[in-house]
Amino acid sequence: MNHPNVDRDYSAQATVTKAEFDAVMARYRSASEAATTGLDGTADLAFDPLSDERLDVWGTSTGQLRPVVLAVHGGYWRMLSRHDTAFMARVQADAGIATVVPDYTLAPAAPLEEIVRQVRAAVAWVYHHGAEHGLDPERIHVVGSSAGGHLAAMTAVAGWQRAAGLPGDVVKGAMTISGLFDLRPLVGSFANAWLTLDLTRAEALSPISLPPGTAPLHVAVAEHEAAGFHRQSKAFHAHWPTSSWSLVPGRNHYDVFLDLADPASALSQALVGLALS
Repeated sequence: MNHPNVDRDYSAQATVTKAEFDAVMARYRSASEAATTGLDGTADLAFDPLSDERLDVWGTSTGQLRPVVLAVHGGYWRMLSRHDTAFMARVQADAGIATVVPDYTLAPAAPLEEIVRQVRAAVAWVYHHGAEHGLDPERIHVVGSSAGGHLAAMTAVAGWQRAAGLPGDVVKGAMTISGLFDLRPLVGSFANAWLTLDLTRAEALSPISLPPGTAPLHVAVAEHEAAGFHRQSKAFHAHWPTSSWSLVPGRNHYDVFLDLADPASALSQALVGLALS
């Protein structure tokens, strides 16, 4: 049974008009196409044989291994793709950073455990095979917005790396933007129509219930955001000992991610600083 208060707290789309939502969705794609046109890289690389999902690499430079920002898209785990998520690639490339954008199988076609596994598999691919494509396996950073913020956090938490054949500090830094870190409230929300979680699985998939990693984490949240996202971002910042925090003024749940396409924005500068630290 859905709880109206929970639905209100986690309905990001209710914070914008339909016209605003549609416009930002279109900007994700058009800005990504503009950012990657003519940019060095390699598209459509298979990174996960279990799912045959693909990723794109942008902003490489011949003869050098660049630090990596792996950008994970949002969409409440059920929409969007890597083609909507490369709008920061040129800004990052100008700073000497490569961008990797992976796809993952969307819910409900895949359970959330599988989605998490796939995003972690993208990290593993960069570590094991990235050098072949100009990526430095020792400088992997992950950023994500909304559901992508949850998935970015799930790559930074401790405890999963050994079984994947990775060092515990494989992710050297992460940024979450208006993410979700405690999935238990979603069990009673509209989102469970496609997540189909119970409380036990929701807790196991919640970064705030897992031991934090050692990497620096920047937790950002848009000013004009649903209340649940604000509460969860503050709680996750408190949970992670090596975290910093920012409130992004004037932005909503959707357009805040596009700040990464603006080299003058505080959020973009924070990501560049994280990747080059």
